Amino acid sequence: MLRHLSITFNLNYMTLQEILNHRRAVRHFDPEKQLDSERVKQCLELATLAPTSSNMQLWECYHVTDKAVLAKLAHACLDQLTARSAREMVVFVTRQDLYRRHAAAVRRFEEGNTRRNSPAAKQEKRIAKWNLYYGKVMPLLYSRFFGLKGWLLKGLAQLVGLARPIVRQVSEHDTRVVVHKSCALAVQTFMLAMAEAGYDTCPLEGFDSLLVKRVLHLPASAEVNMVVTCGVRLPDGVWGDRYRQPFDETYHRV
Repeated sequence: MLRHLSITFNLNYMTLQEILNHRRAVRHFDPEKQLDSERVKQCLELATLAPTSSNMQLWECYHVTDKAVLAKLAHACLDQLTARSAREMVVFVTRQDLYRRHAAAVRRFEEGNTRRNSPAAKQEKRIAKWNLYYGKVMPLLYSRFFGLKGWLLKGLAQLVGLARPIVRQVSEHDTRVVVHKSCALAVQTFMLAMAEAGYDTCPLEGFDSLLVKRVLHLPASAEVNMVVTCGVRLPDGVWGDRYRQPFDETYHRV
């Protein structure tokens, strides 16, 4: 049983709006203020509550506290100030290559979940559905074959779509995007948890992914989704006011 739901970080409770207003991309961290690595770990545990497509959870996180590794990662992050001053870093990685293992784990869980919580008369039918979905559909969708398999699935989806609604984003490129979107939900959950804990973060897109993978000894099949620097902000760590597109240009009510 995960410990997430009992975790409380701050004595001074912040509302979600206050957390969202407080969270900024911090570019300069205080060198005098260390982080409680266990608290950061708890924030990462909370991040696992983020939703992922089909509950496949094809992501991992690498919580970096070693100073020598931090220095190497800072260089891989183009020596940006936020990376050089970070007290800790978290590298979020997608692992589409683990699709078979994850699908099998979810299938086993759902079988037990069904037997515990479904009416007896409906259990076998529901278990058969989970076996099909995680035993056949997910492996077919997430496997790769030089892009060819994806184009065949995409063509099939377009044909079926002539008669009824169907998911059309089924190419190998599409599923890669789905995996990264799911990972990004975990990243955002982590950053909000860190803000609630009184810590600051900065999500980085500017990094040499090959160097990051070398520093962390990641397998070739892993892909770096985001590097998040962590610390406590200095006054110059937030670059002025926050800009957002006007809400009436973003919001469309139908």
